[in-house]
Amino acid sequence: MFVGTSLTAGLGLDPDSAFTTLIQQRIDSLGLNYDVVNAGVSGETSAGTLRRIDWLMRQPVNVLVLETGANDGLRALDVDSLRANLQAIIDRVRAARPAARIVLVGMEAPPNLGARYTAAFRAVYAITAKRNRLAFVPFLLTGVAGIDSLNQSDGIHPNSRGERIVEENVWRVLGPLVTGSRSALPASAKRAAAAGGGRSNIEERSGQRTALGNLGLD
Repeated sequence: MFVGTSLTAGLGLDPDSAFTTLIQQRIDSLGLNYDVVNAGVSGETSAGTLRRIDWLMRQPVNVLVLETGANDGLRALDVDSLRANLQAIIDRVRAARPAARIVLVGMEAPPNLGARYTAAFRAVYAITAKRNRLAFVPFLLTGVAGIDSLNQSDGIHPNSRGERIVEENVWRVLGPLVTGSRSALPASAKRAAAAGGGRSNIEERSGQRTALGNLGLD
Protein backbone atom coordinates (compact mmCIF):
# COMPACT_ATOMS: atom_id res chain seq x y z
CA MET A 1 0.00 0.00 0.00
CA PHE A 2 1.27 3.46 -0.95
CA VAL A 3 -0.02 6.18 1.35
CA GLY A 4 0.78 9.69 0.30
CA THR A 5 -0.01 12.91 -1.45
CA SER A 6 -0.64 13.95 -5.04
CA LEU A 7 2.85 12.68 -5.84
CA THR A 8 1.66 9.19 -5.01
CA ALA A 9 -1.83 9.70 -6.42
CA GLY A 10 -0.34 10.58 -9.83
CA LEU A 11 -1.91 14.01 -10.20
CA GLY A 12 -2.02 15.18 -13.81
CA LEU A 13 -0.92 11.83 -15.26
CA ASP A 14 -2.52 9.03 -17.19
CA PRO A 15 -3.00 6.30 -14.54
CA ASP A 16 -0.74 3.96 -16.52
CA SER A 17 2.13 6.47 -16.16
CA ALA A 18 2.06 6.84 -12.36
CA PHE A 19 5.06 5.37 -10.55
CA THR A 20 2.81 3.11 -8.47
CA THR A 21 1.45 1.55 -11.66
CA LEU A 22 4.99 1.11 -12.95
CA ILE A 23 5.87 -0.68 -9.71
CA GLN A 24 2.88 -3.01 -10.16
CA GLN A 25 4.06 -3.76 -13.68
CA ARG A 26 7.53 -4.61 -12.41
CA ILE A 27 6.09 -6.82 -9.67
CA ASP A 28 3.98 -8.67 -12.24
CA SER A 29 6.95 -9.10 -14.58
CA LEU A 30 8.83 -10.80 -11.74
CA GLY A 31 5.92 -13.14 -11.03
CA LEU A 32 5.45 -11.85 -7.48
CA ASN A 33 2.10 -12.18 -5.68
CA TYR A 34 1.55 -8.60 -4.58
CA ASP A 35 -1.12 -6.04 -5.46
CA VAL A 36 -0.28 -2.35 -5.25
CA VAL A 37 -2.92 -0.23 -3.52
CA ASN A 38 -2.60 3.48 -4.29
CA ALA A 39 -3.92 5.45 -1.31
CA GLY A 40 -2.54 8.83 -2.36
CA VAL A 41 -4.65 11.94 -1.64
CA SER A 42 -3.86 15.27 -3.31
CA GLY A 43 -3.16 18.17 -0.96
CA GLU A 44 -2.87 16.05 2.16
CA THR A 45 -0.53 17.01 5.00
CA SER A 46 1.01 14.61 7.49
CA ALA A 47 -1.82 15.48 9.89
CA GLY A 48 -4.32 14.36 7.26
CA THR A 49 -2.47 11.07 6.79
CA LEU A 50 -2.57 10.52 10.54
CA ARG A 51 -6.32 11.11 10.60
CA ARG A 52 -7.02 8.38 8.04
CA ILE A 53 -4.34 5.80 8.81
CA ASP A 54 -6.54 3.77 11.17
CA TRP A 55 -9.15 3.42 8.42
CA LEU A 56 -6.51 2.37 5.89
CA MET A 57 -5.20 -0.29 8.25
CA ARG A 58 -8.54 -2.08 8.23
CA GLN A 59 -7.37 -3.91 5.12
CA PRO A 60 -4.50 -6.42 5.00
CA VAL A 61 -1.14 -4.76 4.35
CA ASN A 62 2.16 -6.53 3.84
CA VAL A 63 4.29 -3.50 3.00
CA LEU A 64 3.44 0.14 3.61
CA VAL A 65 5.21 2.84 1.60
CA LEU A 66 4.71 6.09 3.47
CA GLU A 67 5.14 9.32 1.56
CA THR A 68 3.84 12.34 3.41
CA GLY A 69 4.99 15.78 4.46
CA ALA A 70 5.55 17.51 1.13
CA ASN A 71 2.55 19.75 1.72
CA ASP A 72 3.78 20.47 5.24
CA GLY A 73 6.95 21.83 3.66
CA LEU A 74 5.11 23.85 1.02
CA ARG A 75 3.13 25.51 3.82
CA ALA A 76 6.19 25.88 6.08
CA LEU A 77 4.41 23.98 8.85
CA ASP A 78 6.20 23.27 12.10
CA VAL A 79 8.90 20.60 11.76
CA ASP A 80 8.21 19.24 15.24
CA SER A 81 4.60 18.61 14.23
CA LEU A 82 5.77 16.71 11.16
CA ARG A 83 8.05 14.59 13.32
CA ALA A 84 5.25 13.83 15.77
CA ASN A 85 2.80 12.97 13.00
CA LEU A 86 5.23 10.61 11.29
CA GLN A 87 5.92 8.82 14.56
CA ALA A 88 2.22 8.52 15.37
CA ILE A 89 1.50 7.08 11.91
CA ILE A 90 4.27 4.51 12.30
CA ASP A 91 3.05 3.57 15.78
CA ARG A 92 -0.51 3.08 14.57
CA VAL A 93 0.56 0.97 11.61
CA ARG A 94 2.63 -1.26 13.86
CA ALA A 95 -0.20 -1.59 16.36
CA ALA A 96 -2.72 -2.54 13.67
CA ARG A 97 -0.43 -4.56 11.37
CA PRO A 98 2.60 -5.70 13.38
CA ALA A 99 3.94 -7.90 10.57
CA ALA A 100 3.84 -5.14 7.95
CA ARG A 101 7.13 -3.69 6.75
CA ILE A 102 7.26 0.10 6.45
CA VAL A 103 9.19 2.09 3.86
CA LEU A 104 9.55 5.77 4.73
CA VAL A 105 9.95 8.18 1.83
CA GLY A 106 11.84 11.40 2.49
CA MET A 107 10.84 14.80 1.16
CA GLU A 108 12.51 18.19 0.83
CA ALA A 109 11.20 21.64 1.72
CA PRO A 110 11.42 24.50 -0.83
CA PRO A 111 14.83 26.24 -0.60
CA ASN A 112 13.21 29.67 -0.33
CA LEU A 113 12.19 28.77 3.24
CA GLY A 114 15.82 29.11 4.32
CA ALA A 115 18.69 26.76 5.04
CA ARG A 116 17.79 26.23 8.69
CA TYR A 117 14.22 25.13 7.97
CA THR A 118 15.11 22.95 4.98
CA ALA A 119 17.88 21.17 6.88
CA ALA A 120 15.61 20.50 9.86
CA PHE A 121 12.84 19.31 7.55
CA ARG A 122 15.15 16.91 5.71
CA ALA A 123 16.59 15.54 8.95
CA VAL A 124 13.16 14.56 10.31
CA TYR A 125 12.88 11.74 7.79
CA ALA A 126 16.36 10.30 8.24
CA ILE A 127 16.13 10.45 12.03
CA THR A 128 12.66 8.89 12.08
CA ALA A 129 13.72 6.10 9.75
CA LYS A 130 16.80 5.32 11.84
CA ARG A 131 14.96 5.49 15.15
CA ASN A 132 12.29 3.08 13.94
CA ARG A 133 14.62 0.89 11.85
CA LEU A 134 12.67 1.51 8.66
CA ALA A 135 13.65 1.01 5.05
CA PHE A 136 14.27 4.52 3.76
CA VAL A 137 14.05 6.35 0.43
CA PRO A 138 16.01 9.56 1.14
CA PHE A 139 14.12 11.70 -1.41
CA LEU A 140 11.30 10.62 -3.70
CA LEU A 141 12.20 13.13 -6.41
CA THR A 142 15.95 12.53 -6.67
CA GLY A 143 16.99 13.16 -10.27
CA VAL A 144 13.63 14.77 -11.07
CA ALA A 145 13.07 17.82 -8.86
CA GLY A 146 13.97 21.11 -10.54
CA ILE A 147 14.39 19.60 -14.01
CA ASP A 148 11.84 21.16 -16.35
CA SER A 149 11.89 18.35 -18.90
CA LEU A 150 10.92 15.80 -16.23
CA ASN A 151 8.07 17.74 -14.66
CA GLN A 152 4.62 18.95 -15.57
CA SER A 153 3.95 22.64 -16.18
CA ASP A 154 3.52 23.31 -12.44
CA GLY A 155 7.17 22.43 -11.88
CA ILE A 156 6.22 20.22 -8.93
CA HIS A 157 4.67 17.02 -10.22
CA PRO A 158 6.70 14.67 -12.43
CA ASN A 159 5.60 13.96 -15.99
CA SER A 160 5.63 10.44 -17.45
CA ARG A 161 9.42 10.57 -18.00
CA GLY A 162 9.97 11.77 -14.47
CA GLU A 163 7.73 9.04 -13.08
CA ARG A 164 10.03 6.38 -14.50
CA ILE A 165 12.88 7.85 -12.46
CA VAL A 166 10.68 8.08 -9.37
CA GLU A 167 9.78 4.41 -9.80
CA GLU A 168 13.49 3.53 -9.85
CA ASN A 169 14.08 5.59 -6.70
CA VAL A 170 11.37 3.70 -4.83
CA TRP A 171 12.12 0.26 -6.26
CA ARG A 172 15.76 0.53 -5.22
CA VAL A 173 14.54 0.25 -1.61
CA LEU A 174 11.23 -1.58 -2.04
CA GLY A 175 12.49 -4.25 -4.41
CA PRO A 176 14.62 -6.18 -1.89
CA LEU A 177 11.69 -6.21 0.56
CA VAL A 178 9.31 -7.92 -1.84
CA THR A 179 11.81 -10.20 -3.58
CA GLY A 180 14.01 -11.09 -0.62
CA SER A 181 16.97 -10.60 -2.92
CA ARG A 182 19.34 -7.88 -4.08
CA SER A 183 18.63 -9.05 -7.63
CA ALA A 184 15.84 -6.46 -7.65
CA LEU A 185 18.40 -3.69 -7.38
CA PRO A 186 20.26 -1.84 -10.13
CA ALA A 187 23.97 -2.68 -10.25
CA SER A 188 24.96 0.63 -8.60
CA ALA A 189 22.64 -0.02 -5.67
CA LYS A 190 23.97 -3.56 -5.28
CA ARG A 191 27.48 -2.16 -4.93
CA ALA A 192 26.27 0.36 -2.33
CA ALA A 193 24.48 -2.33 -0.35
CA ALA A 194 27.53 -4.59 -0.44
CA ALA A 195 29.67 -1.74 0.83
CA GLY A 196 27.64 -1.03 3.93
CA GLY A 197 23.97 -1.86 3.96
CA GLY A 198 21.93 -4.80 5.03
CA ARG A 199 18.67 -5.67 3.40
CA SER A 200 15.23 -6.50 4.66
CA ASN A 201 13.17 -9.50 3.58
CA ILE A 202 9.42 -9.86 3.43
CA GLU A 203 7.50 -13.09 3.45
CA GLU A 204 4.83 -13.70 0.83
CA ARG A 205 1.60 -15.43 1.68
CA SER A 206 1.43 -18.69 -0.20
CA GLY A 207 -1.34 -19.03 -2.77
CA GLN A 208 -2.74 -15.52 -2.55
CA ARG A 209 -1.89 -12.00 -3.59
CA THR A 210 -0.95 -9.60 -0.83
CA ALA A 211 -1.37 -5.85 -0.69
CA LEU A 212 1.47 -3.37 -0.86
CA GLY A 213 0.22 -0.39 1.13
CA ASN A 214 1.00 2.86 -0.62
CA LEU A 215 1.77 5.82 1.59
CA GLY A 216 2.01 8.70 -0.81
CA LEU A 217 3.59 12.10 -0.94
CA ASP A 218 1.77 15.33 -0.22
